[in-house]
Order: sequence, then C-alpha cells, then structure tokens
Amino acid sequence: MGDSFFNCCYVPPPHPPGEGEQQQQQQQPASGRGDVMAPPNKRFLIFFDFDETVVDETSDDAVVQVAPGQHLPGWLKDTYQPGRYNAYMQRVLAYLAERGVTESDMRGVMEKLPATPGMLGLFQFLRARPLQDFEAVLVSDANAFFIEAWLRRVGARQLFHRIFTNPATFSRDGRLVMRPFHAHDCPRCPDNLCKQVVVRDYVARRTQERGRPYQRVFYVGDGANDFCPALALGPRDVAFPRRDFPMHKLIAETHESMPGEFKAVTVPWVSAEEVVQRLKKLVAE
Repeated sequence: MGDSFFNCCYVPPPHPPGEGEQQQQQQQPASGRGDVMAPPNKRFLIFFDFDETVVDETSDDAVVQVAPGQHLPGWLKDTYQPGRYNAYMQRVLAYLAERGVTESDMRGVMEKLPATPGMLGLFQFLRARPLQDFEAVLVSDANAFFIEAWLRRVGARQLFHRIFTNPATFSRDGRLVMRPFHAHDCPRCPDNLCKQVVVRDYVARRTQERGRPYQRVFYVGDGANDFCPALALGPRDVAFPRRDFPMHKLIAETHESMPGEFKAVTVPWVSAEEVVQRLKKLVAE
C-alpha cells in the first residue's frame, strides 16, 4: 500500500478546540496540536507506538542525516546517560540548530521515513471500518514535531484521536525545543515517559466518560518501553509485538519466568497485515 491512498483521503486538521476541549487537553498532556475528539460509542481502543512500529526506523536516529557530515560528534554522543535519553535529544536538537539545520531540513527527513511493512494497509483498514469500531491513540517517546510531520505527509493524522508524546516546538531562533512528557516513578521506563501510566490513565478516563469499558484494548509496539504498557492489558485484550523485537522478547521471557504475569493475548507480527487479519476476526465476534 503506497502513500496515494492517504494523499487522496487527506482531511485538513480539525477546527481549534472549544473552551471545554481546551480544558480537557490541558488536564491530559498530549501533542497539543489537532487532537480529534473521540465519540463515546467506540467498541475498541487501539494504541500504537511510533518508532519502529508505525515507521520502520527510529526518528531520533534519522534526524542525524541533516547533521554536518551526517553524524554527531563524539563529545555529544558521550553525554548520553541511561534513562535520560530525552535530555540527550534536547542537546542533539540544540546542536543541530547551532549548525544551521532548519525546520524544513528536519521535516524533509521525517516525511521520507518508510512505513513498516503493512502499516499503511492497517491504517486503511481502521479508517474503512464503521465509525463505532476503533478509537486510535498514539503513544511515543519521539516528539510531536517528528510524528506530526510524518502523519500529515501520509494523510493519516486524522486517524488518531490523541497523540501522547514529548512536546516539541520551534523557538523564535529556529531551534526545535523538546520537553519531557511527564514525571513518574516507574523503575522500568525512562524518566520522561512511562507509557503504562499514559495507557492506564487514558483507559480509566475514557471508561468514565463513556460509562462503560471497551470491548477490547489493543497495543501495537516493538520496544522495551512498549512492554510496560502491555502489562496493563487484560486477558481479553491483545498485545501485538513486532516479532523478535525487544517487546516480543520481554513478553516471552515473562511467560517463562512468571507465568500469568502477562495477561493479554500475544500476536507477534512481521507485517502489519497480520494485525489486520487478527482484528478482522475479533471485530466479527
């Protein structure tokens, strides 16, 4: 599935939120740009990671292509500390700005990121379903600018009701300034984002707003930081880990070392077409 489907079906960004919507967005951090209000009658909730799940690369690595010589200096790489990747990327973005990298340069790189196999077909499937079926949410440790640039390029921004990621906006001097998404006390996750906190809070809030739970919750991911939110899924829910990536391996290790700890049904995938096939069966039940 190429980009043509989404280009022809691209819908302009939603109108600015009203006062009530603004208050809700302030209470629940998100990308803050063009989130779509979800109708209350959706049957299923599906979460997506972004890097190496929706796109087949890591956007933070890809942006290095616009650095001088297409690489970062050793002194900058040496500033990375485990668990503090967000702070490191803030320094990388500052370095790129000092070297004359522009918003247009970065947008061009992001727009060229390839989708993972079958992912645009999965998006097409979700958009073609009846309106009451899927509420789609994206949860990523990338940043709002990278994600929005790619989604808008392929016309898929309107698919996602909410995007939870690290805020990133351009300053007056042209520097992309990224901030941590939130603070938390989860020992598994980087200090700027625990996706399980996001997933639990979102599901609880939406269940209260709707007055009933979703029939099922799905999570599509690949990385170690996608294992943590998948732990919050119940036995009727489905985790879709990318096959042989860290999330898949951690689930397998947990099943072996702590049987019963990981409750969701696990459906590994190489192509997102495998996700489509499982969803087709589940929505028909």
